[in-house]
Amino acid sequence: KQLLWEEYVAEHQHRAYRYSQFCEHYLRWHKMQKRSMRQIHTAGDKLFIDYCGPTIPVVNPDTGEVRYAQIFVATLGASNYTYVEACPSQKLEHWLEAHANAFTHFGGVPALLIPDNLKAAVTKTDRYEPKLNDSYRKLANHYGTAVMPTRPYKPKDKAKAENAVLIVERWIMMRLRHRVFHTFHVLNLAIRELMDDLNQREMKQLGASRKALFDSLDKPALKPLPVQRYLYTESKRAKVGPDYHIEYRQHYYSVPHQLVGQHVELEANVRLIQIYHQGNLVSQHPASQKAHGLSTHTEHMPSNHQYQKWSPERLLNWGGNVGAATRQVVSTQLSAKDHPAQAYRSCLGLLNLTKKYGDVRLEQACKDALMVNKPYLRFIRNLLKNHREGQLSSESHTTPDIQHSNVRGPNSYH
Repeated sequence: KQLLWEEYVAEHQHRAYRYSQFCEHYLRWHKMQKRSMRQIHTAGDKLFIDYCGPTIPVVNPDTGEVRYAQIFVATLGASNYTYVEACPSQKLEHWLEAHANAFTHFGGVPALLIPDNLKAAVTKTDRYEPKLNDSYRKLANHYGTAVMPTRPYKPKDKAKAENAVLIVERWIMMRLRHRVFHTFHVLNLAIRELMDDLNQREMKQLGASRKALFDSLDKPALKPLPVQRYLYTESKRAKVGPDYHIEYRQHYYSVPHQLVGQHVELEANVRLIQIYHQGNLVSQHPASQKAHGLSTHTEHMPSNHQYQKWSPERLLNWGGNVGAATRQVVSTQLSAKDHPAQAYRSCLGLLNLTKKYGDVRLEQACKDALMVNKPYLRFIRNLLKNHREGQLSSESHTTPDIQHSNVRGPNSYH
């Protein structure tokens, strides 16, 4: 401005405005040069997507750890119908999961997605040819839609999203600011209630609610959902540690102990962890968010480790599945030791006899052992090994009637 004013003074000299007056007139003129084109939105065409700036704390009631929920907002261009979800982060898997949830909520898919240039959507920003994240492109292909990120530093390209974010911050987040949430599930239930209220609220300028406009405009024009929901899958190569577990996002998942020291391929989504070795599925676990936790299948453990995973309740239940007598023997074994863990090996040895002899024979052997007050693994195993189960209970314990010349009768005693 200083340079422009000096050039202006040099040209007009004594007739020129002073600097402050020149600046005022210049700013007034400059504002008049701005032009904004009104955007016309076709029904079912565009979905504008962004995150709110503020977050909502989620407090772990056990540890006091605080996580900050990122608020995902998606609004349809024609109706302004808005979907809101609290996400653990803005990472790729949560970004894609929120999209899939939004499409399910809408009951259809728009023709075009208009996201901001966050890393989960765009790996390389460019005014003319932005490079999409591969997984985001796969999601778009799965749902039969296209992606057109906004131009960097051009907020007017996503005016719908900016306005929706502002409304969500005022009408949803502000109303939740005095509440304490312990899980994302509970938080999203609260958001869903306020989101429905927001969409049902009449917009003064249009004289109708977002929900009413959605039902009449966007909903009939949306593309149908595919048969299967999209699930983001991350692939990773990992080496099995000596504890027969592999690490994925600070959680440890077991594989068969025979694979210790070998490399495996992991495929993970928000619900399931699958582990392959040489193309064969060797293990799968539900995905866990517990940091430094363990997900272990007992069958993956060496036999000398397995007993450590058992509990008295589990052993009693297994014994009860065989029969009442077997459960009683297990209970006797557990109570005979100073600590139940000392009896785990004996109980496992007893219950594993079903693999060789079957449930029926083991149950009968346990009945015999209880009858003679010998509920021990060695005694029961010997009965089964010698096919003597059931014989003890069938033997008569009455005195036999023996007729012999050397046996004197009662008349011989006076």
